[in-house]
Amino acid sequence: MVSKHTGRLELTWTDKEKTLLSTGDGQYDYTFVDPSDYRVSEVRLLHAVDRVEAPTPEGRPEDLPEPTDDNLLITGDAMHALDALAKIPEYSEKYLGKVKLVYIDPPFNTGQAFTNYEDNIEHSIWLTMLRDRLRQILPLLARDGSIWVHLDDVEVHRCRAVMDEELGPENFLAEVVWQKATSPRNDTTGFSVSHDSLLVYRKTDQWSPNRMKRLASSNTSRYRSRDGDPVPWRDGDATAGKAATNHPMVYAIQHPVTGGLMYPTPGRCWGKAQSWFLDQMNEYAKYELRDIGDEERRAVICGTTPDEVRAGVPAIMLAEPLEDAAKSARARHEAGQWPDLVFLDLNKERLQRKKHLADEGRVPETLWFASDVGGSLRGKNQIRDLFPDLHAFATPKPEELLQRVIHIATDPGDIVLDCYAGSGTTAAVAHKMGCRWVTAELLPATVSRYTKPRLTRVVKGDDPGGVTTSSERVAAAALPDGVTPDEAQEFNRLLNKVANGQGDLDTDTLKALRKLTKTKVETSTLWHGGGGFTHLEVGPSMFEDVDGMVLLADWATQGELAEAMCAQLEVTYAPDGIFAAKEGTVRYVVVDGLVGESTVRSILDQLPDGQIVEVWATQVADGAADLLRKERKGSRLEAIPDSVLDRYRRKASNGSPFKKEKTSE
Repeated sequence: MVSKHTGRLELTWTDKEKTLLSTGDGQYDYTFVDPSDYRVSEVRLLHAVDRVEAPTPEGRPEDLPEPTDDNLLITGDAMHALDALAKIPEYSEKYLGKVKLVYIDPPFNTGQAFTNYEDNIEHSIWLTMLRDRLRQILPLLARDGSIWVHLDDVEVHRCRAVMDEELGPENFLAEVVWQKATSPRNDTTGFSVSHDSLLVYRKTDQWSPNRMKRLASSNTSRYRSRDGDPVPWRDGDATAGKAATNHPMVYAIQHPVTGGLMYPTPGRCWGKAQSWFLDQMNEYAKYELRDIGDEERRAVICGTTPDEVRAGVPAIMLAEPLEDAAKSARARHEAGQWPDLVFLDLNKERLQRKKHLADEGRVPETLWFASDVGGSLRGKNQIRDLFPDLHAFATPKPEELLQRVIHIATDPGDIVLDCYAGSGTTAAVAHKMGCRWVTAELLPATVSRYTKPRLTRVVKGDDPGGVTTSSERVAAAALPDGVTPDEAQEFNRLLNKVANGQGDLDTDTLKALRKLTKTKVETSTLWHGGGGFTHLEVGPSMFEDVDGMVLLADWATQGELAEAMCAQLEVTYAPDGIFAAKEGTVRYVVVDGLVGESTVRSILDQLPDGQIVEVWATQVADGAADLLRKERKGSRLEAIPDSVLDRYRRKASNGSPFKKEKTSE
């Protein structure tokens, strides 16, 4: 008896079973803590700072996506921001399972954020943070959503292992290579790194990418209209594979001019139903189905014997004299706009199918050149143009790079999430492309200096750079057949280079060639301003540690305490008399003070029939909890903060503190 295998492939690291905590608000400084630590488990409130909005400009082209206004800029730790989006009903109703694209460019994958840590701890911090954020992101992601993690070669191999573990290896889509540098750094002692990687995973197999615009340089020269067909086409194979399993699709077709019998080549069969081939051949002459007893010939093609090949499969044969058929076929050929089944030469016994040029775009590829989406230098220049008096980020991403990511992964109106905002490139491009967005940044200084001013300029229509405009090279006049504008521009460049200093060249010919290949650049404006966003900030903890004791913070009183407690319970804070919230048949009461038997009776007097109540109080008198359970079964009375901390511990014992706890009604 063979024993069963146990275990799975996974990456291990120091303190993997723990959770990572930022030890100071507004700074990159971390420590490992137990998953039940209140500083990790607590759901922080989000407080409104202000609102930025602008009307949609008049005269804006109607074919552009509408500006969006339901967007969020959050100042604070990504851990708290993501928790709030997933667990506070005001936000979870909008974002839980509805985010189409997550793009994160973690600021900690370069090694610069962890210079004070030992090497093995540095990698463990990075991996734990990545793992924790992925667990928070996954519930927010739509079933047809995707997550893109942008990083350099320091952690890419470990990152993929963690993403396989958290999202499943079957959901890996691609590793995109982005050319961030176009020239080598000669001051390096080893290899000059020219690329970054983007690891792309889907939530489920419901994800599908949008296609890219077909390149002007795409090989479409084979597509032309030889017969006056309004849609260019090329000749394609009329057969398909697997003749061995498709005997009924292996048969003869009689040529309308020579009278010869045309068969698929050995191992192949005709590529469409016989009824379609019969209809097509009737365009040339009169045809019928007829059994010609050709099992021996068909068996060779099918790779079997005459006894095993499907018998009685009719051939497509002429139903009129060959002379009449030939005359009809030549007349049809000369008339133009041939059928989809074509003879390029009527005197040759070869059938082919028209393959029309259909611009369905091209599938996304995994090699992205700086010439197409910009490199790091372009990203730095875009930030420098926006903030000429400020020091540019070390690794800003060009807007064109995010434009491609967002184009592939979303449609206008979809939600884009970036929980490491930095200078705000992801949100800026998402806004310009008509997507809704949420972005969070830990450092308040970064938000005030870069992120918020940049997004404000986008909304106000005061950001002329990046993907605000689109430029395309077009022909200034009719170009020679088969020559694209880019090819004409390159020809002109090389012609000028060769002709420079060559005085004996024919100037008239040069002028004619330049005129024949003259191009120009047309620029269109894609973003005009409009929409808006709300700026929120992660609130302070409702707890504080005093000599090892976890107590309520000074601000957590009365209504503020009730709102904070509703966030921990993941119910909507909606004050109604003594009740702070309601979910199904459960009412919630939060009391900043002592709850005794008289308070319990007062609450029960106001509790509707058929409902139960959860009472959370900072002080609980003896006997009060028993009285509540007795008088209204299913109700309970809990103490703050002790019962809240117990709740955190129970949730952590069942797995990650970042998994949403479902409440029963």
